[in-house]
Amino acid sequence: MNPSTLRIATRKSALALWQAEHVAALLRAAHPGLVVELVPMSTRGDEILDQPLATIGGKGLFLKELEVAMLEDRADLAVHSLKDVPSQLEPGFVLPAILPRADAADAFVSNDYADLAALPHAARVGTSSLRRQAQLRSLRPDLVLLDLRGNVGTRLGKLDAGDYDAIVLACAGLERLGLAARIRSRLAAPDWLPAPGQAAIAIEARDDNPGVLSLLAALDDADTRLTISAERAMNQALGGSCTVPVGAWCMLGEHGLHLRGMVGDAASGRLLRADASGPGDQALALGRQVAAALLEQGAGKLLGL
Repeated sequence: MNPSTLRIATRKSALALWQAEHVAALLRAAHPGLVVELVPMSTRGDEILDQPLATIGGKGLFLKELEVAMLEDRADLAVHSLKDVPSQLEPGFVLPAILPRADAADAFVSNDYADLAALPHAARVGTSSLRRQAQLRSLRPDLVLLDLRGNVGTRLGKLDAGDYDAIVLACAGLERLGLAARIRSRLAAPDWLPAPGQAAIAIEARDDNPGVLSLLAALDDADTRLTISAERAMNQALGGSCTVPVGAWCMLGEHGLHLRGMVGDAASGRLLRADASGPGDQALALGRQVAAALLEQGAGKLLGL
């Protein structure tokens, strides 16, 4: 039997709340009469802002408190940016719905410079993402890369205060918050790869609640799930951690899937790349194939495997 009310666990940041409200609106439209409530909460990933994510446990820190709320029956589902969801979920949890992907590119944001090439020598660029650092260092080894944590508003505030000459954020996050005008240029595939699953919103729920799962299934986008499955399979085969720079971008065309993968070194800017194509029903195998090609090139040393 389907419940008449759904409770969404969400982080309290403006972007997380936007995503949760977006899911709530979609659920109400798909199931007229359904009551949907938000349960905002803070996570360790939100609270520890003075250290890089890679040193305090990775992006999974954004999920734990939301999963506990579901286990304790304080919430029925949680809404996440899929790039923050570990490639291996905790036992008892599934992703019954992945929404259509938005713009997966990264955004070059600056008040004084139009793009990465326009930055002066030794310009200060803010990002705590090792993936972004590796690609920045590969393209512009002269840049001074500085850590940048906090929500979107906090990061933009630090840029506007003059702490950085430029920062790198996700295009999708800026667009969802009505801040697309801050994007000076896009850092996009194939030259620049996003995080696996970037720009897709994922809905997580317990696997033992069929009523909730059936309501959520109406929001699932099959094409996005297919391409992201390849990216996440590649990431999982490489260790599935956010403590190393891994990028992935999969496209679905009339001839099937094409996956590009990257592993980098944030210190040196060395990038290893691989890509492969395959039929749409072989997304997981394609991800493992690209991961194997990267490991053959020596990605294991960069990943600490």
